[in-house]
Parts: sequence; structure tokens; C-alpha cells
Amino acid sequence: MLEVRGLTKIFGGLRAVDRASLEVAEGSIAALIGPNGAGKTTLFAAITGFDRPDEGSVRFCGADITGLPPHLICRQGMVRTFQVTQPFAQLTVRENIMVGAYLKTPERDAAAARAEAIARQLGMGELLDRTASGLTVAGRKRLELARALATQPRLLLLDEVMAGLNPSEIDALMPVIRGIRDAGVTVFLIEHVMQAVMSLAEHVYVLSYGRIIADGAPQQVAADPQVIEAYLGRGAAQRMAGAAHA
Repeated sequence: MLEVRGLTKIFGGLRAVDRASLEVAEGSIAALIGPNGAGKTTLFAAITGFDRPDEGSVRFCGADITGLPPHLICRQGMVRTFQVTQPFAQLTVRENIMVGAYLKTPERDAAAARAEAIARQLGMGELLDRTASGLTVAGRKRLELARALATQPRLLLLDEVMAGLNPSEIDALMPVIRGIRDAGVTVFLIEHVMQAVMSLAEHVYVLSYGRIIADGAPQQVAADPQVIEAYLGRGAAQRMAGAAHA
């Protein structure tokens, strides 16, 4: 469904993303992980049109979408969420979700009906008439997710949707994401919560200093010496292996 080849994004002298290549299969949940500052959000931005790549290509469902603006990419069925949620604070939950629905549902009543259906799917049915300013962090995260889903995407990119949540909120959100995939939306997520990555993802890509250094099944990636060193520093993999042997 998604094919990224040699994608590069340069800011001044910094190669924030350096010839990154990856694929996300239709119907899957894939994850992008890596240390802070690795370039994960920049890679998402280059894929979804918020940053224009300096090199490389992005293909979605067979079509070349490299460098297209975000609204056109969204119309084709790829949408992303953001680390920092920015709802329309004085609008209700229903009205916020309707903003996303209007992309493909211009009639107000139909958009309102779609907003209500999505809110109930995400466990927000009782919050429909509450203003966004009164939501908790977990509620704002779900609202960001709901607004993206309202655009009727085929591929949903989630940028740290679990950041700032407590363990019980994370446990509650994981089946929601699984349910989104089961309803026919492919999911590609950036996540630091390894519990979620290990539980949800079928394939994991690891980014370090802008480069993909490993990919594979979650358990395989977690044991990769390059990945261990990217997170814990040079020599960490050897020290861990020595400790295990001892």
C-alpha cells in the first residue's frame, strides 16, 4: 500500500531523513521506532506532504504522491495525526470530528451522523456535546484520532498517539487501534511505548540519525545489536550479551 524509496529531507546541513526506504502492507499495523531526534516525525511529514522531500519517492496504492500537498494526499486516503493535539477548543467533540468528515461528506447532517458513529466507535459517545477544551489528555488523543478517521482514510499514520497517557489509558487505547485496523484501515504508527509496539505491530522499522537501521518482527528488532546500541549507546549490546552469559 505504501512504498517509500530513498526518501531524504535536509534542513541546512542536517540530513534529518537519510535515504529511508520502507513498505507498509495493506491491512497491517506497522511501527516506526527510534531514539528521540532520530527523524521519525520528519519522515512522517515528508511522506504526508507537510515537508517536501529533497530526494526519493513516495507511492501510495500504486500512485506517485511525492511532494503533493497534504490535502490532496488526504483526499487520496492517507491521513496523519500529530504529537501535539490541537483541537478547536471552543467547538464540541461532535463539531471537531465533523471538520474531518467534511472532507468527503459536505452535507451537515451526514457529517454529524458520521461524527457520532466514529465517536461511539472510539468510546467517546458520551462526550459528543462536550467542548474540546474540557477533555483530558487521553480524550484529546482520541479526538485527534477521531478527526483523522472522519476523513475516511485507507492508511492512518499515528504520531505518538499514546504519549502522555498512563498505563491504564494505554491498555484501553490498544484495542481501539486494533479495531480500526480490523475495520479496514491500515495503520502505521510512531511510538515510544514499547508495550504497544510489541503488542500491536506486525512489522517494525527502526530509525536512527535519519537512517533505517533495522526492520522485521518486533521480537527480532528488539534483539538486534544495532537497535540496542541506538537506544543505549555504543557497546551496550556487547555488555548485555556478557551479562546474560555470566
